[in-house]
Amino acid sequence: MKVAIYGQTFLEEDKRCVEELLDELLKLNASIFVEEKFNRLISSSTNGHIQGTFSQSKGLDSTFDMFVSFGGDGTMLRAVTYIKDLGIPIVGVNTGRLGFLSTFKKENVRKLVTEFVAGHYTIEERALVEVELNSDLDEFNGLNFALNEVTVSRKDTTSMITVETYLNDEYLTSYWADGLIVSTPTGSTGYSLSCGGPVIAPTAKSLVLTPIAPHNLNARPLVISDDTQIRLKVSGREKTHLVSLDSRIADIPNGKEIKIRKSDVVIKMIEYKSESFLKTLRNKLLWGEDRRN
Repeated sequence: MKVAIYGQTFLEEDKRCVEELLDELLKLNASIFVEEKFNRLISSSTNGHIQGTFSQSKGLDSTFDMFVSFGGDGTMLRAVTYIKDLGIPIVGVNTGRLGFLSTFKKENVRKLVTEFVAGHYTIEERALVEVELNSDLDEFNGLNFALNEVTVSRKDTTSMITVETYLNDEYLTSYWADGLIVSTPTGSTGYSLSCGGPVIAPTAKSLVLTPIAPHNLNARPLVISDDTQIRLKVSGREKTHLVSLDSRIADIPNGKEIKIRKSDVVIKMIEYKSESFLKTLRNKLLWGEDRRN
């Protein structure tokens, strides 16, 4: 068994769950690799029991059986930039707060290994979206994809922007708003949800257009087929606007055409039978708290 481990921060309160994971993997004589920066943070807990380290540019390949992310949903989104198109199944141990992507409780981290070995899981393919800017510059350092959403938003001003929107080369509308979110089903429980977008099952073949604080009072979130080609063009009082891919942000000149489509690459999420998407919805959105239930 070959396992990659990643995290962005390491708190003293998380030390025990990291050590429990390592202990369970060592029982199986697993080959353990830790991300370079995270390895420096947890070196006192590994005691030399790892086979190597990795970074975004080296150390990972398709022979890995599992990629474990320690943190919240933001850490999971960053972890995807390491996996890219390698097809390594990923699971998140939630040491953060809400956790729609990082769903495995850190208190049960040993089960992450034992249930994986026992086969008590399924692999769920999650769609990515990618951006094309027709630019000589590489604004996103080759990482032009997102698991949650692509967001176009205003910059350093209180003025709205206008987002001219085309679907499959047919004009849809021009959103007068603070911005526009193009969300995957995975991202439907993220930024899009907080802006009034719908919750969509992760395996649905859909994308969602969700305006951010629209001044068009009749503008509503729109669910479209995930094979739709989306073109956006932004205008506004500032010379530039922001385009973000999950948490990665670039400053883009107004008027530049932004093309968005579903990527050919998918991310393989490990879904344990004890931690389903519907169970996560009930727990995180408190859907079971109505006393009539």
